[in-house]
Amino acid sequence: MSRKPFLIVETGQPVASMRRHGRFPHWIRSAAGLARDEAFALDVAGGAALPPHDGLAGVIITGSGAMVTERRDWSERSAQWLRGAVQAGTPVFGICYGHQLLAHALGGDVGDNPNGREMGTVAIDLLPEAASDPLFGGLPDSFAVQATHLQSVLRAPEGATVLARSVHDDCHAFRWGDAAWGVQFHPEFGTVHMRGYVQARAEALAKEGRCPRALASDVSAAPHARRVLRRFVRHARASMPRRR
Repeated sequence: MSRKPFLIVETGQPVASMRRHGRFPHWIRSAAGLARDEAFALDVAGGAALPPHDGLAGVIITGSGAMVTERRDWSERSAQWLRGAVQAGTPVFGICYGHQLLAHALGGDVGDNPNGREMGTVAIDLLPEAASDPLFGGLPDSFAVQATHLQSVLRAPEGATVLARSVHDDCHAFRWGDAAWGVQFHPEFGTVHMRGYVQARAEALAKEGRCPRALASDVSAAPHARRVLRRFVRHARASMPRRR
């Protein structure tokens, strides 16, 4: 491998009905445009130890069925490692659970979203600060993303810049410093993944008074979300010559 690899920190697995499509690292590699030899995954939820961050091009943290507020041992160890990686300037990109774990690691607050579950293809609105952001700059003021979560970043870390929100969630994306981002949405989800998650949560959605069939039919493509992930990869690669 001629270039430093990306590390995908695997914090959980897809719902059982979607595992035939592979695990989260495969979905992320595909969406990010990373070849197999450009990234490797470590299953921290399964006990894997994290490596020195100075040998990495960047870090991507997956989603999970776990909750950051459960303070599981592997999650807290990962948060401590992430804090060190971010402070050292390693490019980091957190997705859903990864977004919340990054916020927690940097001193933000995570908890149950008072609006309940957000699920399906939803619109996020960019805040003015996103216009100059390396990942979000130049994107439409509002665009579709795929989302499925119960918890949210309730307070962004001190010094963070909130970049996007939805009607449901006031912190759908944030940046901390020059090289760390968290996004509540799933840029690695295609329509098949999103519909699969809606179907997997059909019973819970029905109990909440929502129609799973309507949510599934409303699922649509979210190409701008994928652009954000691919921009992260390019940004991390471009930043390497300036890092020690």
